[in-house]
Amino acid sequence: MVPRRLPTPVFPAASHFDTATFVEAPHHPSQPLLPLTIAAIGIVYGDIGTSPLYAMREAFSGRFAMAPTETNILGVVSLLFWAMLLVICLKYLTVILRADNRGEGGILSLMSLATRHWHGSTRSRRILTLMGVFGATLFLCDGLITPSLTVLSAVEGLHIVTPVFDAWVVPIALGILIALFSVQRFGTARVGSLFGPVMVLWFLILAALGVGSMLENPDVLRALSPHYAVMFFVENRVAGLVVLSAVFLVVTGGEALYTDLGHFGRRPMRYAWFGLIMPALLLNYLGQAALLLRDPTAAVNPFYLMAPSWALVPLVVLATFAAVIASQAVITGSFSVVRQAIQLGLLPRMDVEHTSASAMGQVYLPMVNRFLLVGVVGLVLSFQSSSSIVAAYGIALALTMVVETILAMVVARTIWRWGWAGMVLFSLFLVVDLLFLGTNSLKIPSGGWLPIVLSLFILFLMTTWRQGRRLVQDKMRNATFPLHLFLSNLDGITRVEGTAIFLTPDPEGLPQTLLHNLKHNKVLHQRVVLMTLVTEEVPRIADDEQITVEDMGEGLYRVVARFGFMEDLDVAHVLELCVPHGLVFDPMDTTFFLGRETLLCTRGEGMPVWRERVFVMMWRNATRAMEYLRIPPNRVVELGAQVEI
Repeated sequence: MVPRRLPTPVFPAASHFDTATFVEAPHHPSQPLLPLTIAAIGIVYGDIGTSPLYAMREAFSGRFAMAPTETNILGVVSLLFWAMLLVICLKYLTVILRADNRGEGGILSLMSLATRHWHGSTRSRRILTLMGVFGATLFLCDGLITPSLTVLSAVEGLHIVTPVFDAWVVPIALGILIALFSVQRFGTARVGSLFGPVMVLWFLILAALGVGSMLENPDVLRALSPHYAVMFFVENRVAGLVVLSAVFLVVTGGEALYTDLGHFGRRPMRYAWFGLIMPALLLNYLGQAALLLRDPTAAVNPFYLMAPSWALVPLVVLATFAAVIASQAVITGSFSVVRQAIQLGLLPRMDVEHTSASAMGQVYLPMVNRFLLVGVVGLVLSFQSSSSIVAAYGIALALTMVVETILAMVVARTIWRWGWAGMVLFSLFLVVDLLFLGTNSLKIPSGGWLPIVLSLFILFLMTTWRQGRRLVQDKMRNATFPLHLFLSNLDGITRVEGTAIFLTPDPEGLPQTLLHNLKHNKVLHQRVVLMTLVTEEVPRIADDEQITVEDMGEGLYRVVARFGFMEDLDVAHVLELCVPHGLVFDPMDTTFFLGRETLLCTRGEGMPVWRERVFVMMWRNATRAMEYLRIPPNRVVELGAQVEI
């Protein structure tokens, strides 16, 4: 289980943890490179690997389709090729993967890396933080859209098999998606080993289909020259920019490369991309272009029309498996992002279940799973086709890439000490990202508004929770009793045997739970431990840096335990770390005291009253600390208090 500390400051200072020099962590040193590379193919590249299902189709038969002329076909393929080179090969695999935050990646890791070493104003630091949090909300929206788009795109191959299946495409896609979310509680540990081999087969089939089509028109290889990309814009001028929204689809999923840095490391992901993924994708796109040059009417679905008729049904089945794998990776990533947001104090406590005894990153959040399932079903029923969902797809990922580029630019400037040449390179990345964002913004009226509105709503909830927690902490901190006065007035208080552990968010003051217990029960345990669990802005913290123990005299001890935002906040582990400091705990003789505050809305001094009510609703629906921390109920005493905000 992933316990979260009790009320904690959001984005606490990094304290003494300095990471001025970054060296890639030894990822999975006990595993050979080949198995890691195959696993990366299955998990990291699932999203980008399903792009051939819809990218070329959207360029020539979508909402902003171009006429399938020779210049346009060769120009679009040229744009696809150079987009992969610039965005995936150069930006992500070469540059951004250098931003190794103690062996971890992902937008929240990048945000903490950028803000921790930022020397600008407090306001600018807050802007960087807000950008990172907004990027995390966009990733959650991707968890809604990717399963809907990929599964529908795969099942729509049934249209090509026979018109009889036309009415069954949406029901079949819904059935697959409902089944996918229904099995999430069992975790991916058992089926994860199959992801890599299935996706290797998928990429080999992509390459084979492309080569088969190219053999009939090998002249299509001309498209690899940037000359045809230039000629495309010369002929179409400004109108040609709209096709960039379809070109962008071939690099969606690139952000997953950095997200999974901590799982696989750089080398396996680079070997997988250059050794199999990129060649297979490129061959398939060239094959689709060759088909369109021969038969422009194939633009309705060039991927499936490349295949011989006898192979259509097996191809639909394999494509569906690939779509499910791509969806699984995004869903699992959503669980991980929400867990990190909880750890960082951006969301209230939720039930978090571990689905693997060996892989701590494999978690299942029932509430998030239900939210994603309802959203995915709603998307499929509302849009009915993958072409319609594409309109809502690109804008969220384009915004995410812009945020990642800006944060990585800050890291390059402040940590890597890159000069003007590095800033020019990042400026090029940013220009490309903004071009993709601009063309995808054309989709806002036809569905692109959905991820933006949803992301802003999640961002509103996160900032409301963050601000509300600060108000509660300030109220409780102002009502605390000075520790030195408490220690000087212990004479005459009855002391009873045993150990009392008071969990408190304040690493300096006296918790109100202790005062309430003393007021009502008139006794104090022989040994009292004030325990504070703090989440730092680093992914992980070594055991020897994790805990501090202070003997305050009179049988009182203060324990401050620090955890990375990707770690489990484990009270039992903290108790074990206390042993070398002379604190040994008998589970049957230890009682945990937790506060259970009831919030009352006042005049809206810290926040507007309507926003306070939203926060109170979130507070009331948060998982109880006792359940979240998995403390045995028979060892817990909860003391209530009313707090006005």
